[in-house]
Amino acid sequence: MRRRLAALCVDTCVVAGFVALGRNSHSEGEAISDIAIVAAPFLIGLAVGWVACRHTDRPAGMRIGLVVWTSTVVIGLALRGLVFSRPTPPVFILVAGTFLALTLLGWRAVLAVARRRIARIGAAADLSAP
Repeated sequence: MRRRLAALCVDTCVVAGFVALGRNSHSEGEAISDIAIVAAPFLIGLAVGWVACRHTDRPAGMRIGLVVWTSTVVIGLALRGLVFSRPTPPVFILVAGTFLALTLLGWRAVLAVARRRIARIGAAADLSAP
């Protein structure tokens, strides 16, 4: 349960960071309420992805990351345009998809590499133990 909560928190911070960076780069302000409103469609997409993966025992795995990323981008962009009435130019679709892929999948990739290295070091230590 702790791993799932930790992964969900990281993913939520990634989405909030994406919105905060975007608002800052366009000089749209950094008020928490404004960030929450803009982040809402993406957070809903993120939640749908997490509900779809609720039975996993590897919440930080790449497969889960792909589901979460896909639902965050597809549902988030759809809701942004249809429900929240915000324009969604093609370049924004590209930027959102790329940034969220690099971050939602990136932290999982870094974690996977770190785990493999730790396991390798542990295995080497076991072989050299008397």
